[in-house]
Amino acid sequence: MRKMKRIICGIVLPGLLLAAMSSTAQRKLLALGPENPPRPVVIYVNPAQGLQFGAFYQGAMGGTVIIYPNGTRSTTGSVIQTNQGVSFSPAIFEVDAEPGTLVTIVNGPDVTLNGSNGGTISLHIGTADPASPFIATQTSPGRTQIRIGGTLTLTSPLANPPGNYSGTFSVTFIQP
Repeated sequence: MRKMKRIICGIVLPGLLLAAMSSTAQRKLLALGPENPPRPVVIYVNPAQGLQFGAFYQGAMGGTVIIYPNGTRSTTGSVIQTNQGVSFSPAIFEVDAEPGTLVTIVNGPDVTLNGSNGGTISLHIGTADPASPFIATQTSPGRTQIRIGGTLTLTSPLANPPGNYSGTFSVTFIQP
Protein backbone atom coordinates (compact mmCIF):
# COMPACT_ATOMS: atom_id res chain seq x y z
CA MET A 1 0.00 0.00 0.00
CA ARG A 2 1.34 3.46 -0.83
CA LYS A 3 0.79 6.81 0.79
CA MET A 4 -0.65 9.29 -1.63
CA LYS A 5 -1.33 13.01 -1.57
CA ARG A 6 -3.49 14.39 -4.33
CA ILE A 7 -3.19 18.10 -4.93
CA ILE A 8 -5.77 19.88 -6.98
CA CYS A 9 -4.62 23.31 -8.06
CA GLY A 10 -6.51 26.06 -9.69
CA ILE A 11 -5.26 28.15 -12.50
CA VAL A 12 -6.37 31.65 -13.08
CA LEU A 13 -4.40 33.44 -15.62
CA PRO A 14 -2.75 34.89 -13.60
CA GLY A 15 -3.83 33.36 -10.24
CA LEU A 16 -4.45 30.19 -8.26
CA LEU A 17 -8.04 29.11 -7.46
CA LEU A 18 -8.03 26.27 -4.94
CA ALA A 19 -6.03 23.55 -3.33
CA ALA A 20 -7.28 20.36 -1.72
CA MET A 21 -5.51 17.34 -0.30
CA SER A 22 -6.46 13.81 0.65
CA SER A 23 -4.30 11.08 2.07
CA THR A 24 -4.14 7.45 3.07
CA ALA A 25 -1.83 5.83 5.61
CA GLN A 26 -0.51 2.37 6.38
CA ARG A 27 1.23 0.59 9.24
CA LYS A 28 3.95 -2.00 8.60
CA LEU A 29 4.48 -5.03 10.83
CA LEU A 30 7.91 -6.52 11.13
CA ALA A 31 8.82 -9.98 12.35
CA LEU A 32 10.27 -8.36 15.48
CA GLY A 33 7.16 -6.32 16.22
CA PRO A 34 5.27 -3.27 15.01
CA GLU A 35 7.21 -0.36 13.58
CA ASN A 36 5.87 3.14 13.72
CA PRO A 37 4.85 4.28 10.25
CA PRO A 38 7.05 6.92 8.62
CA ARG A 39 5.88 10.49 9.05
CA PRO A 40 3.39 11.23 6.27
CA VAL A 41 4.41 13.65 3.56
CA VAL A 42 2.66 17.03 3.83
CA ILE A 43 2.24 19.13 0.68
CA TYR A 44 1.87 22.90 0.81
CA VAL A 45 0.58 24.93 -2.13
CA ASN A 46 2.02 28.41 -2.53
CA PRO A 47 -1.08 30.43 -3.51
CA ALA A 48 1.02 33.42 -4.52
CA GLN A 49 2.96 31.24 -6.95
CA GLY A 50 0.37 29.47 -9.10
CA LEU A 51 0.92 28.28 -12.66
CA GLN A 52 0.71 31.54 -14.60
CA PHE A 53 1.24 32.01 -18.32
CA GLY A 54 1.34 35.82 -18.44
CA ALA A 55 0.19 37.91 -21.43
CA PHE A 56 0.55 36.90 -25.07
CA TYR A 57 -1.02 37.46 -28.48
CA GLN A 58 -2.32 34.71 -30.71
CA GLY A 59 -1.98 34.81 -34.48
CA ALA A 60 -4.18 33.02 -37.01
CA MET A 61 -2.22 29.75 -36.87
CA GLY A 62 -2.36 29.08 -33.11
CA GLY A 63 0.50 27.46 -31.23
CA THR A 64 1.63 26.94 -27.65
CA VAL A 65 2.77 28.85 -24.59
CA ILE A 66 5.18 26.85 -22.42
CA ILE A 67 6.17 27.59 -18.84
CA TYR A 68 9.24 25.63 -17.74
CA PRO A 69 9.93 24.62 -14.12
CA ASN A 70 12.89 27.04 -14.04
CA GLY A 71 10.49 29.97 -14.59
CA THR A 72 11.23 30.69 -18.25
CA ARG A 73 8.57 30.95 -20.96
CA SER A 74 8.55 30.20 -24.68
CA THR A 75 6.00 30.13 -27.49
CA THR A 76 5.54 28.22 -30.73
CA GLY A 77 3.48 28.81 -33.87
CA SER A 78 1.95 32.25 -34.27
CA VAL A 79 1.80 33.00 -30.53
CA ILE A 80 3.77 36.10 -29.52
CA GLN A 81 4.99 36.78 -25.96
CA THR A 82 4.27 40.22 -24.54
CA ASN A 83 5.49 41.96 -21.43
CA GLN A 84 2.50 43.95 -20.21
CA GLY A 85 3.25 43.70 -16.51
CA VAL A 86 1.44 40.35 -16.23
CA SER A 87 3.75 37.81 -14.62
CA PHE A 88 4.33 34.20 -15.61
CA SER A 89 5.61 31.41 -13.37
CA PRO A 90 5.54 27.67 -12.69
CA ALA A 91 3.34 26.30 -9.93
CA ILE A 92 5.29 25.91 -6.70
CA PHE A 93 4.62 23.22 -4.11
CA GLU A 94 6.53 22.62 -0.89
CA VAL A 95 7.02 19.08 0.42
CA ASP A 96 7.51 18.52 4.15
CA ALA A 97 8.95 15.03 4.58
CA GLU A 98 11.71 13.27 6.44
CA PRO A 99 15.05 13.78 4.64
CA GLY A 100 15.71 10.79 2.42
CA THR A 101 12.01 10.12 1.72
CA LEU A 102 11.42 9.08 -1.91
CA VAL A 103 8.46 10.92 -3.47
CA THR A 104 6.98 10.33 -6.93
CA ILE A 105 4.91 12.97 -8.75
CA VAL A 106 2.10 11.87 -11.05
CA ASN A 107 0.49 14.56 -13.19
CA GLY A 108 -3.24 14.52 -13.68
CA PRO A 109 -4.85 14.50 -17.13
CA ASP A 110 -4.90 17.44 -19.53
CA VAL A 111 -7.57 19.97 -18.58
CA THR A 112 -9.69 22.53 -20.39
CA LEU A 113 -9.46 26.13 -19.21
CA ASN A 114 -12.53 28.34 -19.70
CA GLY A 115 -12.21 31.92 -20.92
CA SER A 116 -13.82 35.04 -19.47
CA ASN A 117 -14.99 36.00 -23.01
CA GLY A 118 -15.95 32.46 -24.05
CA GLY A 119 -13.66 29.93 -25.63
CA THR A 120 -11.38 27.32 -24.14
CA ILE A 121 -7.68 26.50 -24.03
CA SER A 122 -6.11 23.09 -23.40
CA LEU A 123 -3.56 22.79 -20.55
CA HIS A 124 -1.02 19.98 -20.32
CA ILE A 125 0.85 19.75 -16.98
CA GLY A 126 4.58 19.72 -17.61
CA THR A 127 7.69 18.46 -15.91
CA ALA A 128 8.83 19.10 -12.36
CA ASP A 129 12.06 20.38 -10.86
CA PRO A 130 13.39 18.38 -9.16
CA ALA A 131 12.39 15.63 -11.57
CA SER A 132 10.16 12.81 -10.37
CA PRO A 133 10.92 10.70 -8.44
CA PHE A 134 12.91 12.88 -6.05
CA ILE A 135 14.34 12.52 -2.56
CA ALA A 136 13.25 15.01 0.11
CA THR A 137 16.31 16.87 1.39
CA GLN A 138 15.09 19.38 3.96
CA THR A 139 14.66 18.76 7.69
CA SER A 140 11.32 20.00 9.06
CA PRO A 141 10.34 22.79 9.39
CA GLY A 142 12.28 23.18 6.13
CA ARG A 143 10.52 22.04 2.95
CA THR A 144 11.67 20.71 -0.42
CA GLN A 145 10.43 23.10 -3.13
CA ILE A 146 8.90 21.57 -6.28
CA ARG A 147 8.30 23.67 -9.40
CA ILE A 148 5.93 22.38 -12.09
CA GLY A 149 5.44 23.92 -15.52
CA GLY A 150 2.82 23.44 -18.21
CA THR A 151 1.84 23.99 -21.84
CA LEU A 152 -1.18 25.85 -23.21
CA THR A 153 -2.32 24.82 -26.68
CA LEU A 154 -4.14 27.49 -28.69
CA THR A 155 -5.91 26.62 -31.93
CA SER A 156 -7.49 29.78 -33.39
CA PRO A 157 -8.59 33.27 -32.28
CA LEU A 158 -12.25 32.20 -32.64
CA ALA A 159 -11.81 29.17 -30.37
CA ASN A 160 -9.50 31.05 -27.97
CA PRO A 161 -10.62 34.71 -27.85
CA PRO A 162 -8.67 37.20 -25.73
CA GLY A 163 -9.48 37.18 -22.01
CA ASN A 164 -8.58 35.51 -18.73
CA TYR A 165 -8.68 31.71 -18.66
CA SER A 166 -9.01 29.59 -15.55
CA GLY A 167 -9.43 26.01 -14.43
CA THR A 168 -8.01 23.39 -12.11
CA PHE A 169 -5.42 20.67 -12.47
CA SER A 170 -4.35 17.82 -10.21
CA VAL A 171 -0.94 16.56 -9.19
CA THR A 172 -0.47 13.46 -7.00
CA PHE A 173 2.52 13.05 -4.67
CA ILE A 174 3.17 9.38 -3.79
CA GLN A 175 5.25 8.25 -0.84
CA PRO A 176 5.97 4.50 -1.13
